[in-house]
Amino acid sequence: MSETCVDRQVALDAEGLPAEAELEAWVAAVLARHPRESRHELTVRFVDSEESRALNRDYRDRDRPTNVLSFPFECPPGVSLPLLGDLVICHPVVLAEARDQDKSLAAHYAHMVVHGTLHLLGHDHLEDDEAEAMEALERDILAGLGIADPYLTPSPPHRDSDTEDERADA
Repeated sequence: MSETCVDRQVALDAEGLPAEAELEAWVAAVLARHPRESRHELTVRFVDSEESRALNRDYRDRDRPTNVLSFPFECPPGVSLPLLGDLVICHPVVLAEARDQDKSLAAHYAHMVVHGTLHLLGHDHLEDDEAEAMEALERDILAGLGIADPYLTPSPPHRDSDTEDERADA
């Protein structure tokens, strides 16, 4: 497998953001489960609530910030590039979720990167069977990284948070 390459972009002033090496390790853990995948480069952009809300509104018709958005790269015909796509992660939402769910910020970021990268590879959670398969894969990858099952921690009982459900929102 080719070396994982992450372009880390920070579009806000925040502490606690993952370093490039952490991002690359998390993405590499996902790619290790997809040995035939030749694409190994992606961008991870950390944004504020305003940018996340605008992207979520413009691309998903949901007028609110969300934890992670995935934008797969669509290569033009006849062109071969190792690009997977882009992940856009909203730091204020991820920070609030980590606090609400009593998770470490680093573990929650790892989950968001794993979840978003799986979306870039074509995984989804629109149907229950897809959700179960994707969540099982996330659990397995995160366990390999020494991170507890992210779905064991219950979400807050109220539904007026910045995300639509317990799953990552990509």
